[in-house]
Amino acid sequence: MTGPVTGPVTGKGTLALVGPGRAGSTVALALAAQGYQVVGVAGRAVDAASTLAASACLDAEPRFVAQVGTGAMVVVIGTPDAAIEATAEAIAPSLEPDALVFHLAGSRGLEVFAELRARRPDVRIGALHPLQSLPSTSAGLERLPGSWAAIAGDAEIDRIAELLEVRAFRVADGDRELYHAAAVVASNHLVALLGQVERLAAAAGVPFDAFAPLARASVENAFDLGPRAALTGPVARGDLATVEGHLAAMDAGERDAYRALAREAARLAERRDHALDRLLDDLRTLQPPDGEENPSS
Repeated sequence: MTGPVTGPVTGKGTLALVGPGRAGSTVALALAAQGYQVVGVAGRAVDAASTLAASACLDAEPRFVAQVGTGAMVVVIGTPDAAIEATAEAIAPSLEPDALVFHLAGSRGLEVFAELRARRPDVRIGALHPLQSLPSTSAGLERLPGSWAAIAGDAEIDRIAELLEVRAFRVADGDRELYHAAAVVASNHLVALLGQVERLAAAAGVPFDAFAPLARASVENAFDLGPRAALTGPVARGDLATVEGHLAAMDAGERDAYRALAREAARLAERRDHALDRLLDDLRTLQPPDGEENPSS
């Protein structure tokens, strides 16, 4: 454990990290590569394995949260969303005048710094959410350049985004939840949907990898042409018999997800088909496999 921090001479190129997870460590490493000196890292505990590992990787001092801001003109908060406010309050006494404090959360805006603003009106605040999957720091450092990022707050955030080589766009606090919902659909829900592909493929005796070219081409088409122009398949062309066959063939536990996405396909195609609506809304139209109870009965 370290004692009280006296800190190095403060400079515009000094940085501290609170929350040495994948996102925080990736951003800190990327900024270190651009010339920032990382002076402190704080995590769950000063001697926690993650804190010590990040400190060693960043060649920085492991610190208590309450001391982490000493000597740093940029402080990155990479904690879970729910912990940002408490973290900002905890680091407030150690912050240098005119320091920039920013978080990496997608669903939170500048409102999380309300208490910090009240206690330390002499510091600047911001938010920068990389719109990218960062499964590890090595993958994150490769993927971050060229990605997009939602930013808010002080003008220096634009410079930070430029150094990270991300394409920045500003999102107002009132729009953060919708923005983050879109990010969750684009990432988590897409992965969950591919999980269904894997299950259905396995049930049919087909390797999951066989669907990779189709999935990748479909995503590329959606961004190249727009989702509506890229849409193909039985719902788009009004092939009710094929949709009914799919629902009848699959396990009952898979039908809700299929129905939900088929409804979205119909909405995207602007297809108003009452027969399709009835099929997607009513489980009783299906004949369940032998020995399986109809889930709507």
